[in-house]
Amino acid sequence: MLTDALSAGGLEIPKISGPRADALRKRLLPGSSVANPIDFLATGTAEHLGLIIDACNQDFDDIDGMVVIFGTPGLSEIFDVYKVLHQKMATSRKPIFPVLPSLITAKREVEYFLAEGHISFPDEVLLGRALTRVHTTPSPAEEKIELHGVDIPRIRDIISRCERGYLAPKTIQSLLAAANIPFVKEGVGTTREEILALAAEAGYPVVMKVVGPLHKSDVGGVTLNIKSEAHLLAEFERMMHIREATAVMVQPMLSGTELFLGAKYEPRFGHVVLCGLGGIFVEVLEDVSSGLAPLTYAEAYSMIRSLKSYRIIKGARGKEGINEKKFAEIIVRLSTLLRFATEIKELDLNPLLGTPTSVTAVDARFRVE
Repeated sequence: MLTDALSAGGLEIPKISGPRADALRKRLLPGSSVANPIDFLATGTAEHLGLIIDACNQDFDDIDGMVVIFGTPGLSEIFDVYKVLHQKMATSRKPIFPVLPSLITAKREVEYFLAEGHISFPDEVLLGRALTRVHTTPSPAEEKIELHGVDIPRIRDIISRCERGYLAPKTIQSLLAAANIPFVKEGVGTTREEILALAAEAGYPVVMKVVGPLHKSDVGGVTLNIKSEAHLLAEFERMMHIREATAVMVQPMLSGTELFLGAKYEPRFGHVVLCGLGGIFVEVLEDVSSGLAPLTYAEAYSMIRSLKSYRIIKGARGKEGINEKKFAEIIVRLSTLLRFATEIKELDLNPLLGTPTSVTAVDARFRVE
């Protein structure tokens, strides 16, 4: 029999010693051990099992739970043992986890035990996995919605004036500002003069993106690191000839780890929020985690840390990680925005650029119905 202590920091195996341990040993068969694990030998009886469980319940305060491992070679029935285990599990003030490995040699006894409404584990490995899963599962989310920094009246005012379809960049910026989500400063122009003025205001180098086509990168509608007016004007002329182009957007050139946030509205569930690495990696790696809006901070951190690419977000091979707190804040604020703007049926923030001090959205797409 193995007795375990479950602490806030994980699983600990306390040593059992002292006068009470000596008293328990005297009540068991000669040769039994109570050091932990408690071994009351293959000849131990149902009565001995009951004594041990009672002692763990009453005499050893540093024990928070018990694992009972009891099997048989099948030479005799052990119904009495499983009946004692059933009775003790019903009255024990500490949890008891049964590990019953003799699924063949004690088949009828195990069936009796399970019929009493219990569960059992066929070996210690499965129990260990189950305890680990329980220990690492986040606590149930609170029902309250995180409103800190999110201007709900402003969001509703903007949404109420939106038309169906994909929103204009200026409208998206207004929504993100109302949700207190950082977005790179940008401007949209349709003439050479406007583009030159926007680049001068942003400061070279700049990024230029076509406005109109849904997937900008697929049509050659994104150019990075533009350092001169000549390059700027050449790209402007090229992009304005892209099919469906209506304007060109200019942004300052930023650097950082590319991140992704997305959401889609499901009629029965509400908005499903997704996060992961951004840029092309979200499609290539297909490494995303999800949660239902509205999200708490605990859920946002759980989403981030469940990513296979979390080591990159945390920082790896000498490269600094991103500000995880800022990323979690944006996830929560975006989910709150969606909770009060169900007209938004899908959106992408891809990429956001994360650094050790900030996380900033540099491209966004919102569709409203």
